Amino acid sequence: MTDPATPSAQPASAVLLDLPGGRKVSHRDVAANGARFHIAELGDGPLVLLLHGFPQFWWTWRHQLAALADAGFRAVAMDLRGVGGSDRTPRGYDPANLALDVTGVIRSLGEPDAALVGHDLGGYLAWTAAAMRPKLVRRLAVASMPHPRRWRSAMLRDVKQTRAGSHIWGFQRPWIPERQLTADDGALVAELIQDWSGPRPPEDEALETYRRAMCIPSAAHCAVEPYRWMVRSLARPDGIQFNRRMKRPVRVPTLHLHGSLDPVMRTRSAAGSGEYVEAPYRWRLFDGLGHFPHEEDPVAFSSELINWLKDPEPDR
Repeated sequence: MTDPATPSAQPASAVLLDLPGGRKVSHRDVAANGARFHIAELGDGPLVLLLHGFPQFWWTWRHQLAALADAGFRAVAMDLRGVGGSDRTPRGYDPANLALDVTGVIRSLGEPDAALVGHDLGGYLAWTAAAMRPKLVRRLAVASMPHPRRWRSAMLRDVKQTRAGSHIWGFQRPWIPERQLTADDGALVAELIQDWSGPRPPEDEALETYRRAMCIPSAAHCAVEPYRWMVRSLARPDGIQFNRRMKRPVRVPTLHLHGSLDPVMRTRSAAGSGEYVEAPYRWRLFDGLGHFPHEEDPVAFSSELINWLKDPEPDR
């Protein structure tokens, strides 16, 4: 494994990108929770922290960064631990620690709190951070991911969801997933994104960008480690303890976004997460979109998100 501290492990060309149209964002590193995290930042105003999912990195929020900045927010997209330009540490990929990464970045940015927006794994961590560090989370928006307790229940009890999440079970094999993700210059990454999208998948240029980022040395290993913990801990004391901790209700306004054609996380699995929210909760289903609604229809997604963020009294 390449030493993640070496320059070759973090090629700037794969991570330090501009937004579509050449619009510049500010790239820098911040220290949090014993590691270094790469962020892309644009705009001034209340902080909105964006958390990507698998198999992507900060750039998945390129459309929302611009839209949020134009709407008067300080939009920051971070690379999760081990992915993109962030540190690839040998351990620390359980959701409780990854959530501490997120809340640590909020503090490092000098803000008292943030609106968290998470997709896929980033959504899982956003749910976790809102439950465990409620004072640091002003609002919560989650796309394509149920509450962690709903996720656990669906994966164990719903045969259709178990099949839909077959890639997660496949991640439990040692080293094989990493080799598959990086073979042929990351061809599998593009295939997964296309297969999981609705009729309007991200453009070819975006797929190439995700392929390059996954081929950064050690990134593929770090990208699948959270999913290994999520499955292997199901019957372990640490996983059972985490599940109990997540009984703590979310007490901030929550927006839950989902694509009706999502083949990875079934609508039935995601719906019902509101039972863990003791605050205004809004469910929004995007017809005709798949697992990546923020990329498949960025205008509709950004409009829904910004209108909700600006609503002083979001409805239940």
